[in-house]
Amino acid sequence: MKTPPALSTFPALLLATMTAATLTLRAEPIALGDGEKLEFRVGWGVLSGAGEITVAASAERVMGEGRSNTRVITSLKTRGVVGSLYNFEARGDSLYDGRDGRILKAEATSIAGKKRTHTKAVFDHVNNVMRFENLVRPEKSATLPLPKADTMDLITALVQARAWDMKPGDTRPLVAIFEDQFYDLTVTATGYEKVKSPWGQVNTLVLVPEPSPGTELKGMFKKGGSVRVWISQDERRLPVKLQIGLPYGTATAHLVKHTPPAAR
Repeated sequence: MKTPPALSTFPALLLATMTAATLTLRAEPIALGDGEKLEFRVGWGVLSGAGEITVAASAERVMGEGRSNTRVITSLKTRGVVGSLYNFEARGDSLYDGRDGRILKAEATSIAGKKRTHTKAVFDHVNNVMRFENLVRPEKSATLPLPKADTMDLITALVQARAWDMKPGDTRPLVAIFEDQFYDLTVTATGYEKVKSPWGQVNTLVLVPEPSPGTELKGMFKKGGSVRVWISQDERRLPVKLQIGLPYGTATAHLVKHTPPAAR
């Protein structure tokens, strides 16, 4: 049976979000602790169990230096009706410097039916270049200059927003990269909303990343895409809801479980 176009768009939308990297203009430690894990249930239209997103962090000791870096694993899977019609799995693996949050390495893989993707990137902050390798389409591999910003995958960046001290009306610049293209974004805090969380209704701050005025539309934004994240305003400051939309469908992820960092 042929996959309905809207359903085949769902995993592609998630993949674009996970593999797009975001560069923050201020270096800061990753806002995820050792052993911390966030689990989201993803809905697509009326289908509440269309997929799942998991973000997990772990500390990795740096040999001979007495310190740790942070590894963040992001995984995506389709489930339920969507999964039966269009099986999709993706995994992102990023390593960040534990001192200042700068990304060191990133790898992303996906399986969607017969289609496979596999990319790697090494970030050389001494020479200010990113060595991008496409293992499926080697002709797309390239060495690119790094903007004056620090990088993380987009989902991790949305989680990182918990560390930003923003209020309605505030903005924050970001630079995003998808494969070999960079584009400027501006994150705007649009207001407060009540949202359901695993521990009940919470007040949240809504953040909306959009292309900066006067810049060329690229990636999912060129197709009319949008992204929103709801950050709880309690002591947890967790992203309790994520939303990724295109004109022909919207994926909404609700936080269903949070595992706090391991006690030190």
